Amino acid sequence: MWQRVAGAGWRILLAVGLVCGVGLLPWLTRTDPAYTVLKARSAEREPTPEVLADIRRQLGIDGGPLHVLTGWLGGLVRGDAGRSWISGADVLPDVTRALGVSLLLMGVALLVAVLTAGLICARTLRLGARRRLGGRRGGGSLSAVLASLPEFLVASVLATVVGVQLGWLPALGWYGPQWTLLPALALGLPAGAVLGRLLDDLLPGAFGEPWALAAAARGLTGRSIARQALRRCVPALLPNFGLFVVGLTGGAVAVEQVFDIPGLGRTTLQAALAQDLPVLQSGTLALVLLAGLATGATRVAARLLTGPALRDGALSSLHRPAPPAGGLLPLLYGALLLAVVGFGLTRDPLALDTGQRLRAPSLDHPFGTDALGRDLLARVGHGALDTLALAAAISAAALLAGVLLGLVPRVSAPLVDTVNAVPPVLVALLVTAVAGSGAATPALAVGAVAWAPLAAHTSSLLRQERATLHITATKGLGAGPVHLLRHELLPAVVPPVLRHALLRLPGVALALASLGFLGLGAQPPSPEWGLLLAENQPYAERAPWAVLAPAAVLALLGALAVSAAGGLRRRPTRSSPRQTDAAGQRPVAEAEREPAGFGAR
Repeated sequence: MWQRVAGAGWRILLAVGLVCGVGLLPWLTRTDPAYTVLKARSAEREPTPEVLADIRRQLGIDGGPLHVLTGWLGGLVRGDAGRSWISGADVLPDVTRALGVSLLLMGVALLVAVLTAGLICARTLRLGARRRLGGRRGGGSLSAVLASLPEFLVASVLATVVGVQLGWLPALGWYGPQWTLLPALALGLPAGAVLGRLLDDLLPGAFGEPWALAAAARGLTGRSIARQALRRCVPALLPNFGLFVVGLTGGAVAVEQVFDIPGLGRTTLQAALAQDLPVLQSGTLALVLLAGLATGATRVAARLLTGPALRDGALSSLHRPAPPAGGLLPLLYGALLLAVVGFGLTRDPLALDTGQRLRAPSLDHPFGTDALGRDLLARVGHGALDTLALAAAISAAALLAGVLLGLVPRVSAPLVDTVNAVPPVLVALLVTAVAGSGAATPALAVGAVAWAPLAAHTSSLLRQERATLHITATKGLGAGPVHLLRHELLPAVVPPVLRHALLRLPGVALALASLGFLGLGAQPPSPEWGLLLAENQPYAERAPWAVLAPAAVLALLGALAVSAAGGLRRRPTRSSPRQTDAAGQRPVAEAEREPAGFGAR
């Protein structure tokens, strides 16, 4: 009980610190809030000392940041979030309206994500129900492509093709349910691809557990076994599902910009850019509260789905030794990516030729040219040095931090909840305010949030692995905590988390690309891939190759990451008590000698 109270207090302290830190944004940037508000209200008005002094009196900021913070918090206790510094309207109704829009969009996007994840896992579920998983080949190319597509690019393509050219669905605005479909597809497809890959990674272990083998021997239908296997795997992914809930609400800034949606992410970003503190603080507080609710709901759901097996230490490990996937696809994808980068490096990415503007792909320009006549192959190749190296470095640091923090969930869980509540765009603005703008700003912003899903995944898998029968037996033989950590827990938990990190490598590159798309990342004439997409997105209808080239390379990176992740599995040893038969499952007779564990009541 005391631990829960301490955890709740730690979360409240972090939330208050975050909201107060956001409230210091104007002073962190060392700019006059009155000047920023004046420019947001009327860009043509002269910022004379008299005008600025009058604005300070209106906003009540003469007393400094502490006076502003205490005044806002005092009003919040009375149910008054203040008035917008820009429009003068009450903040609470506007933020509540924006939150409702984002929640509706998030709900539809989650439905798309669940359906996408189900399609990705359908083959594994079908083969597992028929006891034929031993011959399953590691797939994932389609899911890798979906996970690697930038949300803002998917949004732009859907808005242009489906909304404008075909006229099937409305492309701009927010006036009814039909306006949610295109942005929900743009958000849900990449998220569903990631969730589907994580779930597909766990399902073979569930189908090989004793309860599944015994159920098949007793004549239960394959559909029932598949349904229980799905239930067995979902609790391990619920923490990441909760992170997606918050991410799809506050992190959908680029999609909301493309479709002109008045959601909470866009509202918070606009308030941050204009330094409208009452709106910015209220929006951030709403995201923090949403993160807390989502985390609590996913934890309750995980306990209900797992049942008393988690408490009684009666689970079986989902991460059994298994032969690694074939290494041909990673070599093929890697060679193709190296070839693209290598050929691009031999060309000049800055050479201008206005007579060759937006040329289609040809022998001279295999990827075509951009709006300034620059060779796109050259820009993609040279941009890879920045994008791939930076994304790989951030992913490695996030993996290390995620695993280390995931080992101490009492410390990391409140941090994960708080960090995930802040959109990366807002983090980039805060980093810019503290460290200044520069090439390192997007890397620091993405790195500050990239570890959170890996820490949540690590702590979730660790919680279930500690409740397995073989850990209980090893403890009974006298093994200490250090031995359990080194020889049992880490070998079981690190490989799936490492595969998760590889799966998120394109996502890190996409986060950097999103910041570039919103003008917070690399600046021209840099050939960074996010900036390439941002520069060429206005010409997507006239010259689709200008955006398809960097998008295709990002998809290739995703395919490489997913196929390489399939080889990161524990190899079975001859003495392993968890050996599989020729079909990839343990013999039924062996399963019937062990308790089923999962789902026992």
